[in-house]
Amino acid sequence: MYRRAFKMKLFPGYTEEYKKRHDEIWPELVALLKETGISDYSIFLDEETHVLFGVLKAEDPAKLDDLPKHAVMQKWWKYMGDIMESNPDHSPVSIPLLDVFYMP
Repeated sequence: MYRRAFKMKLFPGYTEEYKKRHDEIWPELVALLKETGISDYSIFLDEETHVLFGVLKAEDPAKLDDLPKHAVMQKWWKYMGDIMESNPDHSPVSIPLLDVFYMP
């Protein structure tokens, strides 16, 4: 199982809205993530810096590269773009993190 960790940035003042949107995540997005082989997906927030830290497990890391091609993924990015740093294609600014320690 492959693990991926990354960081993103939430705009100040949007913690509750970010949480609300994820509490109400669209079933079609959940289905896509699961079909892609994603499991054990968590996002944490550093309230001091507004940095979001995500970590997930995936069966096949190559399948993660196909997510941007799906309409529901693009729709979600547009939906979230008003409360977090985003790229011109509406994807979140996401910075991969280096795996330096793991204890299973």
